[in-house]
Amino acid sequence: MRYRDLIIDSKKTILEALVKLNNLRNTSRRILFVESNQGNIIGSLTDGDIRRSLIIDKDLNKLVSEVCFRNFIYEYDHNGFIKLEDFRNKNLNILPLLKEDNSLSRVIDLKKTKSIIPIECVIMAGGRGKRLSPLTDKIPKPMLPLDGKPIIEYNIDRLISFGIIKIYISVNYLGEIIQNYFGDGSSKGIEIEYLWEDTPLGTAGSLSLVDEFKSDQILLLNSDLFTDVNIEEMFFQLIDNNADMVIASTEYKVDIPYAVFECDSYKVNAFKEKPSYTYYSNAGIYLFKKELIPKIPKNSYFDITDLMDLLVEEGKEILHNPIKGYWIDIGTPSDYEKAKEFIKRNKLEN
Repeated sequence: MRYRDLIIDSKKTILEALVKLNNLRNTSRRILFVESNQGNIIGSLTDGDIRRSLIIDKDLNKLVSEVCFRNFIYEYDHNGFIKLEDFRNKNLNILPLLKEDNSLSRVIDLKKTKSIIPIECVIMAGGRGKRLSPLTDKIPKPMLPLDGKPIIEYNIDRLISFGIIKIYISVNYLGEIIQNYFGDGSSKGIEIEYLWEDTPLGTAGSLSLVDEFKSDQILLLNSDLFTDVNIEEMFFQLIDNNADMVIASTEYKVDIPYAVFECDSYKVNAFKEKPSYTYYSNAGIYLFKKELIPKIPKNSYFDITDLMDLLVEEGKEILHNPIKGYWIDIGTPSDYEKAKEFIKRNKLEN
């Protein structure tokens, strides 16, 4: 949703407002925000406001500034965490975020946005995807479709649902296809910049290509994941524990079909009959403090696991956050089929 689509000039008539309201798409409520000549927002306008005005005098040429609701609910866009639940409890569907001069900064659809997390994100999308060849011979792996929508777009839309509006995408192999598809991100109401890797930089090297991150925490994730990871939960785990990094994890269970001995050298002290062991594996999603960025060498191959090793050596705090929903790493044809089947089954169930 582009927030400019929800703005109407204060000198427009309510007839013109009705036309604009009727043309609104992809928003949970048909509402406009009235902008003065100075560029500040002076009120909100719905079809209900117009209807009440028409009942009084049936004048379609009345200016929207005369009928808009002046005591509308808003929040200032202070680049910090915003507790959206407080606004949902007021039965609000659309929340305008204003700048300090009361001009419109952006609009939050409370039906689609889970939270406002003040972080920037880097999506790694430069890989060749050889294991998915020939599917990836002419299209980059992140752009492979799932139910008509590229894999990477599911991740971008999930980021948007947590209020993340600044995204960097590191690209290399057929990166122009990704760039041509998403452009600067304005069609989704966000800002996208592209980090072009002349040579492969590993899973963290592209972070060094960003001149300056504005947020205090950075999210890094693989582009070929299909998951409902809870980014808000990761964020608060990082903040509440003053941790240096939180890694999303996925549960991996190993079932042993035989009895397992517990031994002291060759002496059997006990045994477990067909035990199950649960391990937590790296899910390819990392949230960490911005102050870790200088540890990444400039324009050099460097994996995120290299950074993790450094943090362990330095005694830094690394936590993991188990993904409670679904997670599929689309690295092979069977993974790709699994993701497609998941979407198909989920649609049938809903």
